[in-house]
Formats: sequence, structure tokens, C-alpha cells
Amino acid sequence: MLERSHLAENAINCLHDEQYDLPFNLQNLNHRNMLFIGGRQRESLNGDWNFAVDLLDTGLRQRWYQMQPTPAEQRTEPWDYDPYVGETIPVPSCWQMQKKEWYFFEGSAWYTRAWEYQPNSADERVFLRIGAAQYDCKVFINGEFIGNHYGGSTPLFAEFTGKLRIGRNWIMCCVNNSRTLDRVPMRNTDWFNYGGIYRDIEIVRTPGALIRDLHLYLVPNRQYNQIHIDVETEGEVDSDHPQVVVSIAELNLRCTIMLTAGKGSIEINAEPELWSPERPKLYTVVAEFAQDRVTDRVGFRQIEVNGTEILLNGTSIFLRGISVHEDDVALGKVVTMDDLKRRFHHAKQLNCNYLRFAHYTHHEWATQLADELGLLIWAEIPVYWAIDFQNPATYRDAENQLIEMIKRDRNRASVIIWSVGNENADTDARLGFMAELVNTARRYDPCRLVSAACLVNHAQNRIEDRLAEHLDLIGINEYYGWYEENFDDLLALGENSNPSKPVVISETGADGFIGEGAPTSGLFSESYMSEVYRKQIDYLAKMDYIKGISPWILYEFRVERRQNVFQRGWNRKGLIANDKVTKKQAFHLLAEFYAKLKSRSSYHE
Repeated sequence: MLERSHLAENAINCLHDEQYDLPFNLQNLNHRNMLFIGGRQRESLNGDWNFAVDLLDTGLRQRWYQMQPTPAEQRTEPWDYDPYVGETIPVPSCWQMQKKEWYFFEGSAWYTRAWEYQPNSADERVFLRIGAAQYDCKVFINGEFIGNHYGGSTPLFAEFTGKLRIGRNWIMCCVNNSRTLDRVPMRNTDWFNYGGIYRDIEIVRTPGALIRDLHLYLVPNRQYNQIHIDVETEGEVDSDHPQVVVSIAELNLRCTIMLTAGKGSIEINAEPELWSPERPKLYTVVAEFAQDRVTDRVGFRQIEVNGTEILLNGTSIFLRGISVHEDDVALGKVVTMDDLKRRFHHAKQLNCNYLRFAHYTHHEWATQLADELGLLIWAEIPVYWAIDFQNPATYRDAENQLIEMIKRDRNRASVIIWSVGNENADTDARLGFMAELVNTARRYDPCRLVSAACLVNHAQNRIEDRLAEHLDLIGINEYYGWYEENFDDLLALGENSNPSKPVVISETGADGFIGEGAPTSGLFSESYMSEVYRKQIDYLAKMDYIKGISPWILYEFRVERRQNVFQRGWNRKGLIANDKVTKKQAFHLLAEFYAKLKSRSSYHE
């Protein structure tokens, strides 16, 4: 038995010690070691990886990660798993989409592959970057544990510098998607719990002295004439006065930022053309530090609130939106550029200027493409439903995911709203938890709005979530005509609440099934769904405090908890069926409504 081998050391502990995971749960791969990657040399590790599911975490107990390639005839113990020979899986992918036996699998799975290393320079640093792995990802190189990362939708970085051999090296990742009570989100969610390394995995090489972070934004002074730049560096340079040089050639801008303890900031006068959905202007930014050089494409704009108005570059806007998930019939949570372009094409067909990325950090390509196409984005972390708000470990997880999302995307002009959560009951513990997340968002990014999708008090028919006092704008999820019956209550909601801030309807809608056996009337019929949209549109005109709407949702998506005869494991509220082609009647109703809004200077004129 492998648990009696020299690797496991102690058979009893190997079999029965339920604290086996503690040495591997450092959560040391977090926002502090994120690396700015724009313009860097990257080597893709996408492709086939050796793979095995591991429901009982035998791999951690038996130390699979320390096993060395050994011909079968030379082994002294029978291996329960061979990391180097056997079944493979494509990366990126979700394991649910690879085998029917894995469709509902939740637990650990092991990924292994060889990588041939040849250094490019003597002081080279080497990092593994994984765009996202669901949910706890433990990283090993040549049998050595590097660390683990929590969070199923933000990137992780593991440094391999000083741990590599010339020639062949073995990279191993243990990915676990189990739902636990202390994670973010926890067990009960309303989207499918995919598993695996489902975004790109790659090697990033840098010089020894490097740029860790680069953040640029238009100073929110309503003058639109100053750019703020923050830089963070790491590593030694041959200078008593280390500095970073940042240039934007199109603005004839070149500035030197002096560093203290690896950090520096500057504000410079400049009058960039302002980014907007109508003209999404981007500038190429270059930053240089010693031998390191990074680049980015950045737009400059100002987003703010004034009373119940949302102002973009000083002009009042109405957010004509749609909510979106990452889901696909064939690929699961994997995103391709073609799929993303189709998503945005459909949003443009709806006459949207805004999308809500629910309920987690979406692929980095999404915000990059939104920058280019001129679509405004609500970006969110999965503080969803019944999070353990009293648990410090849960807060640490939520805060880290928030900071990783912000640091990855805070140069994206398209992102105008950071959302700290969705549909949480208003308790004292939750208020403290989420208010601190709001403070964290503002500390890491002072140029965007902070919101959350709040619950309505239906007993009092009021917006009275105490978190609203901490937010820049209030998101409300309301399903009048579906989960709530009386549309007149929607009007009374505003009258009872009299909000002093802009309100965005972050969710609304109804299921409409159009497949085989679909009903022709009543709940779950396409006609009923259309009628809900007609009424929602009619009632919106009577609520001048509403400054945006993102109905639920663009495409149907998988979810385990919805299993009636019409749902069959899918949420059917999509304006487009899960084939991502067939549009429902409600799609055209919303597109026509948004077209009328688009032609007006103000919705409530």
C-alpha cells in the first residue's frame, strides 16, 4: 500500500488524520503576489495535462506530489495513482464537460505536466500564472509545495524562481471545488459549481527587478485634466534613486516617478480625450524600470453620482443593461474569444450600454473587450446569499477576491462599478462585513462607484438595507410578476423609500422555456415572460429614481437547484436560449425599449 511508503511516512496518520489539509492551506498565493502582466513575455501551458479525480484527498494524504517518474517494473509499492502516465484532460476546461461520470463531482483533482526550462538570463524570475481555477488550487513544482490560492474566478501567481532545474520540471496542481461553509460563496448558490483549471495557464518571465503593479486613472476633480499614476516595484537596482519612467506617446507625456521602498505616485497635467460608450478612446501606456518594461491600453473617464443621477464625464446617463453569466452548453465555464464577441454582439443588438457581470469576476478578456467596444461594466465578487459573515476566515477570502479583482481590472475604463455582494439579509454581522469591503474597494480604487445588489423589505415594501448608507448607488433585485405578484408594489416601493441615491434594478425578469414540451401560457411560457417584460417597461417610466436596469439574464445557464420539467437543470430566464442563438420574444421587447431610451437625452423627459 502506498500509504506505507517512505513518502507517507506514517500509515496511521495517512489514513486517519483529518487535519492533513492544514499544511497545504496557507492561502499565501493572494493579492500580495499578483504581478502586472501587460506586455510581458508569456509561455502558454495550455493543452493536455495528466489528470485524476481524488474524492478522498488520497493525493495529499499519500503525498502524490513527491512521487518521481518510475517505470512500473521498478516500483516497490503499488501506486494508487500515477501522475506521469494515464488519463489526460485539456486545460483550460471544466471537468464536468469532459466525462458524464464527473458531471456532479465535487472534490479534489490532480493536474500534472512536464515543462522544459532554459533560462534566458542570469537574474531571471519565473512565475506560474493561472487565470482561474475553481476553487482552492494548490501548486507544486518538482515535488515542493509552493502554496495555495482561494477564489474560483481571480488569477493566482506562484513563483518558481530558484526551484527549477535546467531541462525537465514537473508542475502539479491540486484543484478542489468543494463547497464549504466558510468559503465565498458558500454551499448554497444559484449557478453551477464547475471545477478545474478553466482559464489560461502560463509561464511569465521577468528580470530580477520588476514592476509589480501599475495603476492609472483620471483624477476625479471634474476638471478632466490630471492623470494619477501609482507604481509598485520589487528587486534591487544599481541606483541610489530608483525610478520608473511612464510614457503615453499619443499625449506627448513622459514622466519620472521616484520610488520610496518600491512605491511611487505622481499626478501630471494632461487633457486626454475622454473614454465613453460612444467613443471608447484608449491610449497605449508604457512603464519602464531598470530592465523591465510593461504596457497597457487605458481609457480615461470620470464616473460619479450627484443626488440620484449617475454622471459619466459630467453627463447624466441611464444604464441600459443586461446581466450575464459565464456558461456554455459544451464548454461550461470556459470562455473563448468567439463566445465573448458573440455575447457583446448580442448586448449591442439589445442597444445596451452596460452589462452586469454576475456573480463573480469574469474573464479578463471581457473587460478588455468592453474597453474597446464601449460597454460599461458592473464587476462583482461572490458574497452571495448566506455567507458566514461572523467568520474572520470568510472575510479574508472575500476581501482577497475583491482586491484581486480590483488590481486586475482597475485600469479598465469600462468598469464603473465594483459590487461587494448580492442578496444578503441585513444583519449586524453582514453590515460590518460588507461595509468593510466597501472601504477596501475605495482604498484600492478611488475612481469608481461601489454598490451591491440589495434585498427589498417586502413586508414594508421599502428599500431599507442599512448597507445602502455605505454605497454610492443602490442595486435592487426585484421580480415583480414572477416571485412577487403585484406590479403596483413596485411603484409603492419608490414612494415608501424616497431614495437619495441612484437606484439600479440589478435583476428582474421571468423564466420562459421554448424547448420541446414548452407551455403555451402561464408560468414558464414565453408569452408569460414577455408580459412580465412589458409591464416592467411600462412601470419603469413612472419611477424617476431608477437610473439603470440589468434584467436577468442574457443566456440561459446551468444550475443544480432548478429541476422542474421546464428547467431541467437550467435557469430559463435567459433572453436567448442556451444554444446562444434562439432569441425569445422578450429579447426584442427589451431591444425596442432600449432603442427608444438611446434616442432620448434623458429617460424621464
